[in-house]
Amino acid sequence: MVPFTSRRASERIIPPLVCKIHPFQSVRGGVLPARILVADDNELVRQQVRNLLGRHPDWEVCGEAVDGRDAVEKARRLNPDLVVLDFAMPVMNGLQSAAEIARTIPHIPILLFSMFLSNQLIELARGVGVRGAVSKAAVIRDLVQGVEALLRDETFFPQLVND
Repeated sequence: MVPFTSRRASERIIPPLVCKIHPFQSVRGGVLPARILVADDNELVRQQVRNLLGRHPDWEVCGEAVDGRDAVEKARRLNPDLVVLDFAMPVMNGLQSAAEIARTIPHIPILLFSMFLSNQLIELARGVGVRGAVSKAAVIRDLVQGVEALLRDETFFPQLVND
């Protein structure tokens, strides 16, 4: 197939219907950063997560949410590539928010982020569509690995010892 040409002979336009690209690759061939929404009611935690994720050259924090309802609304509006979602938030907790996001925007992977991570919480999270979980106690070790796994369309659930 020959690409269409614009008025300028040097410009080639690839029709959108035949354009097959990696989800984070632009039509011009460059790689777009993965857009991540961070939801936590604690501003300091959001700042720390933003700083940690911001060190990765292929990621950008596209928004922050302060409670569960805000997370759902911003996920709908911003359409991020991934949501990092705190479990213990006001208005809607992380599981309620995750269930709503997974129901209405199922292509967005959700990484649950909790100080109270347990096997029981992981099972509940899986049941509502969460694809990964990270303990805030192990954030330095696990957050980047969890985000990488979910962006590769994998799951990420840590092995916990008995609750």
